[in-house]
Amino acid sequence: MKIYIDGKFFGERDAKVSVFDHGLLYGDGVFEGIRAYHGRVFKLQEHIDRLYYSAKAILLTIPMTPAAMMRAVVETCRKNRIRDGYIRLVVTRGVGNLGLNPSNCKKPSVICIAGKIQVYPAETYERGVSIVTVATTRNLVSALNPAIKSLNYLNNILAKIEANNAGAEDGILLNAEGFVAECTVQNIFIVKNIKLFTPPLSAGALYGITRETVIELAEQGGWPVSEPNLTRYDLYCADECFATGTGAEIMPITKIDGRVIGTGKPGKVTRNLMERYHALTKTSGEPI
Repeated sequence: MKIYIDGKFFGERDAKVSVFDHGLLYGDGVFEGIRAYHGRVFKLQEHIDRLYYSAKAILLTIPMTPAAMMRAVVETCRKNRIRDGYIRLVVTRGVGNLGLNPSNCKKPSVICIAGKIQVYPAETYERGVSIVTVATTRNLVSALNPAIKSLNYLNNILAKIEANNAGAEDGILLNAEGFVAECTVQNIFIVKNIKLFTPPLSAGALYGITRETVIELAEQGGWPVSEPNLTRYDLYCADECFATGTGAEIMPITKIDGRVIGTGKPGKVTRNLMERYHALTKTSGEPI
């Protein structure tokens, strides 16, 4: 595997960052997870835009243009002969001292890794997953806005630990007001009376690129989508439920907190959206 670091490619053994990098010391940096399908990088422009928005929000100046960043992603895929895989793009604050002050970091670092992805088995998408509500509350938007895809994912990790301990495949985070925010690394949707509902971004949901894609696909299919605050009651009483994310794509959810959702199997709308999404990945993206 060849890994891109600050304009050069290194083998796995030689791909290293300093122990004084503030990305390591303080989680000070931003990242994107991107998918490649059939020799194309899917939604690359949208991912790059979000990366730069996240960086701007934390006053991190990325030392290359968005166009150059896109070229670096594509070249990393080429170096690793990726046709179907996963790309992790990282920008750290860079090397500084042991103090917290980001002004001591003079040069941000850009890292790009492209490799194979471990997806859920096909049978998981056929049966759906069981998830639980976790006690860990979503970070306050006013404290650490989830719109910033930062390297500090401890809020999500704590939620994932709780879900793992409960024997569930994922967890739902509620915000401080008790409304549904999202799953540990995915946005969440419900279907009720042939209408789609997903938490608003103000509830603590990530600006999900797969989320936006699914909204577009749903509207094209004639299913209206709205973004109200949702409670666990709304989830329990839904006809269908699914999660969306770059890695898992569209994952049916068939049980929440021990309650069977709908028929207990992936629903008609969910399956249709999955088919539409997979069709889109075959024809869309930046050529590698």
